[in-house]
Amino acid sequence: MKHKNLLPLVMLLSLVLADINPLAAQQGRVLTLKEAIDLSIKNSKQLKGSKARIEEATANLKEAVERRLPEAAVSGSYIRLNNPNIDLKTKSNSNSGSGGTQPQSTGNPSSVAYGLLNGSLPIYSGLRIRYGIESSKYLEEAAKLDADNDREAIVLNTINAFDNLYKSRAAVTLVTESLEGARQRVKDFSNLEKNGLLPRNDLLKAQLQQSNTELSLLDAESNWKLANINMNLMLGLPDSTVLTVNEADLQPMSSDIKTVEEYVQLSMQNRKDVAALEFRRKAANTGIKAAKGAAYPSVALTGGYVALGVPSIVTVTNAVNIGVGVQYSLSSLWKNGGIEVAKAREKQVEANEELLNDNIRLQVNQAYQNYLLSRKKIEVLQTAIAQAEENLRIVRNKFQNQLANTTELLDADVAQLQARLNAAFAKADASVAYSKLLQTAGLLLNQTETK
Repeated sequence: MKHKNLLPLVMLLSLVLADINPLAAQQGRVLTLKEAIDLSIKNSKQLKGSKARIEEATANLKEAVERRLPEAAVSGSYIRLNNPNIDLKTKSNSNSGSGGTQPQSTGNPSSVAYGLLNGSLPIYSGLRIRYGIESSKYLEEAAKLDADNDREAIVLNTINAFDNLYKSRAAVTLVTESLEGARQRVKDFSNLEKNGLLPRNDLLKAQLQQSNTELSLLDAESNWKLANINMNLMLGLPDSTVLTVNEADLQPMSSDIKTVEEYVQLSMQNRKDVAALEFRRKAANTGIKAAKGAAYPSVALTGGYVALGVPSIVTVTNAVNIGVGVQYSLSSLWKNGGIEVAKAREKQVEANEELLNDNIRLQVNQAYQNYLLSRKKIEVLQTAIAQAEENLRIVRNKFQNQLANTTELLDADVAQLQARLNAAFAKADASVAYSKLLQTAGLLLNQTETK
């Protein structure tokens, strides 16, 4: 009897667990904008590439500095010989007093061994080492600024994705509310139609609107799921994480708007790509100086040690040498291709600077106008919501008093839903537009870091 009483309880528990398991597989998380930005920066694959480029530039600088250090090389060899014929010509003193070179017999060496140690310390190289170090420093700074520019682009992309997630979730919420109203309307119309107070055609119109709203909800849910997965990928979170964002977490907008010319000036002062290009121009100018240094001689302090051993012939040890070496390439008098290449690179950088300045002015003006437009849209759409709600109320009253038909009622309901959707989207779009304006002016990182 006890087992029979427990059986229904076990079955009920199994059903409950079966319903819980799919929900347990999904992890919910409330996400703020600051958390999203921090996680996207931490897990960005693009920034990992930027970090690698900085490491490369730092290694190039280290290599340039190491050119100041002494060069040293050690070499040695052991050689087996056949039976060579060796005839050493040496002066010999004879009793007759006659001088001359007489052959002297030697042994037959079977091997030769020698070792060399050479070193040199650069003293002067036409300032090429100095300019090489200077150029590498400029390029390292440019690489760091490029990384900051990439970081700012990632922040803007995160804000955009965050706002898209908010918009998609808001669409689901608003369409769900509209669907509940459509279902209730169909229920009410069904009762009226059964009692002969409403034509069946009007009921079919209400049912059709319900079906269309259900389709809109499916599209909205699909868009929300895609936006959720996209945000999870950006932040390095599991795909199953269900993110929740609130309107209060959108990028705040400043009411203290500057003039477009002020934003242009700020962009020239704060943009990381502008500063990076300036460092590259300095590096190109330094490259010209380094190329000109090839026309000057190189002076180095040299030294070495030699050890030689030829059995039965000669043994040399403790042969230390030190001196000053001078090297000059005569071909530098008629070869100057390196200088021309360096000058061409500098011209390319200067042309890129002019192009970037023009693009910045265009970008700032576009972002500025888009932000002003988005703010005006918010004001207009807030009024549109009030108008749509009032219109729906009036049409509903007319419908109840048989002064308006079903089509007018359904159109008013759709217009009210569209106005609410447009208003919710406009807030997110204005947030993105303001962030884009800050990004074009080079102020976005400062804005997000001080939050």
